[in-house]
Amino acid sequence: MTETQQRVVRVSESGNGPYSQIVTAGSHTLSADEPQAVGGSDVGPSPYEYLLAGLGACTAMTLRSYVTRHNWGVDPISVELEHEKIVVTGGVVDRFRRVIHLEGNISEEQRLKLLEIAETCAVSQTLRRVSTVETKLAGSFELSPA
Repeated sequence: MTETQQRVVRVSESGNGPYSQIVTAGSHTLSADEPQAVGGSDVGPSPYEYLLAGLGACTAMTLRSYVTRHNWGVDPISVELEHEKIVVTGGVVDRFRRVIHLEGNISEEQRLKLLEIAETCAVSQTLRRVSTVETKLAGSFELSPA
């Protein structure tokens, strides 16, 4: 499966609170919600927590692939992440922070290389690009040029 052939992710209201959602990705079923502090029932991660999970998982998987290919003794790899919105002149900037925990007997040079490799993770690259989001209502039709 190529990056352009991703599985469709479906999100539907669960009925388990005002914001609670059921997320289906292939054969996987997950919950999403907002924390109680903002009116949710906290029955699952928030949308931003899922975004962070995607970044963290991609980072760890990218690093695992690299250390396995180079037969470096790194085990385990974990990633901690945070997100914040920063108000700047002219708008808002999203800041994603990640701290990578590496255990194993590797040199400082290898550690720096892994830091560089983490930056190549596909989700990191996506978050750094300008993106578009196309939205339409189901069952709506496209207007043909006259």
